[in-house]
Parts: sequence; structure tokens; C-alpha cells
Amino acid sequence: MVFRTLARLAGPRVQQAQLEDLAQTVFLRLFRALPNFRGDAQITTYLYRIAVNVAQDEWKRRRREDHTQTSLSDEDSNWEGRLEHPAPSALAQLEQSEFAQLVELQLQSLSIVERSVLVLFHQEDRTYEQIAESLALPINTVRTHLHRARKKLRAALATPALKLESKVKTA
Repeated sequence: MVFRTLARLAGPRVQQAQLEDLAQTVFLRLFRALPNFRGDAQITTYLYRIAVNVAQDEWKRRRREDHTQTSLSDEDSNWEGRLEHPAPSALAQLEQSEFAQLVELQLQSLSIVERSVLVLFHQEDRTYEQIAESLALPINTVRTHLHRARKKLRAALATPALKLESKVKTA
């Protein structure tokens, strides 16, 4: 659960070794925080909150770093690994990969709270109540953030998706 949550929150650029380090950080923070755990909520809710905090720390760290462009000619770049999903054709795989990158980019543009709510609700199948407890927010605030995040993501993806479709039709 922790690995899956961290992988979804941290994004596809995080290596397996980095995920293991982040997960270790989550469990270390949990171990240190257990004496203060009152038992008002489920331990998984507490664990999700810690995982979100660790992921937020990772986002902040990545923003401070310089993002270098990856060249397809780099031997270390794993661009072939992005085309792993079985699809009818290479073009369909490329389209899906580009769309996934676009979604990830747009997710990164959301606020930390909006992204957390979106990931916990849609990818982790958490209820409004569980998200509210994990993020220490009122339920209606969770609903509002989820609505806004969906709306922003839909608007951001609408225009590029049309451009992608027209590019495919002309090819």
C-alpha cells in the first residue's frame, strides 16, 4: 500500500531505489510517531498522511533540482521502458505514452492538496472520510478540492488532446 501510494504520488520519474528510500522514510516516521498515536483514526489513515507528507517533501526537493532534458541517444535513458504497455501498434503506444506524460505534467501543476486528494480518491480508492482524516481537512473541503482538481485536469487536457488527435490524423 505504501509503495503503491508513493509511486502514484511521486510520479513515474522516481526510480525503484528512490521509492524504497521514500517507503523507508515513511515507516521510520511512523515508528517515531507511534507513541503519539491516539487511536482516534485507523492506523492506515495515519500511514496515508505520513506517505503524503513524504511525497510532498519529495516534490519540493525535485522542484529545487535542475530538470535536465533526456536525449533519446543517452544510453542511460530508459525511453524504451515507457513503451511497455501492449498496444496494437507502435503509434498507439507512442500516443498513450505522450498522453501519460501530459497527464503527469498536468498533475504536477495542481496544488499539493489537489493532487493528493485526486490520487487518494481515484488511484487509492479512499473514501471522502478517509481522505479527510488523512489530510486533516473537513469532508466538504475534500470534495471541493477533488472537484477543482478534476476540473483543472480536464481543462488542461482538453486542448492538448485535440492537438494530439489532429496530429495523428495528419500522420
